[in-house]
Amino acid sequence: MKIHFVAIGGSIMHSLAISMLKSGHVVTGSDDEIYEPSRSRLAEKGLLPAEIGWHPERIHHDIDVVVLGMHARADNPELLKAQKIGLKISSFPEFVYNISKEKMRIVVAGSHGKTSTCGMIAHVLHESGIQADRMIGAKIGDLEPVVLSDAEIIVLEGDEYLTSPLDPRPKFFHYHPQITVITGIAWDHMNVFPTYESYVQQFQLLIESLGKTDTLIYCAADPDLVDLVERLQPVCVCLPYTTHQYALVKDQVVIHDEDGHYFPLEIFGKHNLQNLKAAQLATACIGLAKEKFYPAIQSFTGANKRLQLLHTSEHITAYQDFAHAPSKVKATVNAVREKHSDAFIIACLELHTFSSLNPDFLPQYKDSLSEADAKLVFYSPHTLAIKKLPDLSGEQLAGYFNAPDLQVVTNKEDLEKLVRKTDKQKNMVLLWMSSGRFDGLDILALSQSFT
Repeated sequence: MKIHFVAIGGSIMHSLAISMLKSGHVVTGSDDEIYEPSRSRLAEKGLLPAEIGWHPERIHHDIDVVVLGMHARADNPELLKAQKIGLKISSFPEFVYNISKEKMRIVVAGSHGKTSTCGMIAHVLHESGIQADRMIGAKIGDLEPVVLSDAEIIVLEGDEYLTSPLDPRPKFFHYHPQITVITGIAWDHMNVFPTYESYVQQFQLLIESLGKTDTLIYCAADPDLVDLVERLQPVCVCLPYTTHQYALVKDQVVIHDEDGHYFPLEIFGKHNLQNLKAAQLATACIGLAKEKFYPAIQSFTGANKRLQLLHTSEHITAYQDFAHAPSKVKATVNAVREKHSDAFIIACLELHTFSSLNPDFLPQYKDSLSEADAKLVFYSPHTLAIKKLPDLSGEQLAGYFNAPDLQVVTNKEDLEKLVRKTDKQKNMVLLWMSSGRFDGLDILALSQSFT
């Protein structure tokens, strides 16, 4: 096929484009902004557009399908041209379903832990010699995030965000999974789900779509999710799960199976142990025995930017995490505190999304940084202006976070100075949390500069 990607620079879109190229298709694409690592990966494969921006002349009758990303708008010039000349237009979740509808589809949904849980499933299947395709929002160790082949199984990250500018339904509606994992529900994406009730409704519709032969694996540690499942009484098979039992032995997480065999892990944190249990149940549903799951999960080091170890030396450990929503931030900070109980933790959080910068949503962050010793919040006034949101003061944010000692910074130079100024401890953890880029601050170099 000849496939054109509108908004090829997205984290999933560029990986899907590369996968289609590897499968022998002719691939082109456009975008008005492409950041790393998408830019380098596209360039390496010869897929980086020669010019950034939208170019209707790239749309012509020889194209078999136009794959539309969420970053594009309904008035996108290339989309309008494709509509005008009658080309087939598909959102990426529709496109993925159409090429995988004969497969066993495992979809992980939920407000947090989707990427990590998908990664665990994909990693364990790979280590166990089971071929499986995947569509995941980040790299998993040495595994590529997107693989589409003739495998009989596919692991899909089920995002609740809108499908495309032409389709306001969540992406996970299009996958029609036989096995569904829901990791938990915590309000997010206020720009499209203005109330918690409207957000929960998306998961309600997902559960109601499951049939008698389908399986729902859901986190029983989330009371709102439990209430939803009990209220709906779904016809599918329901498998609740909680946090896998674990112990911390010299700062390393150790789990054991029913026969008393112990398995030290590379990952840590309560939420990761919940994700692990969900992954174990999902792989069991396709016939993988626990005796294979436990040895395989030992080598799982986590998904990219999910409690990723950036740097470690005698006196400092630095982590990078994608956490941006309140539940994710709190879980990440608490996980680091549990592992580094005696350390001085500097938590640096970037407010980057529409929800995280919205005064109506910010109260959700109450106490999310409470386990950190130094609490730093960064946001860019430029980002605030682009999203057309009111100015924020340090006093306001301190109130929202319930943290009188919160320090607020609005440019990367001051953030770097503040982090360096806090370097007063011999046993220190530096935790970077953002779905953005800290305005281009080189957090790896800054973390490595501490002695």
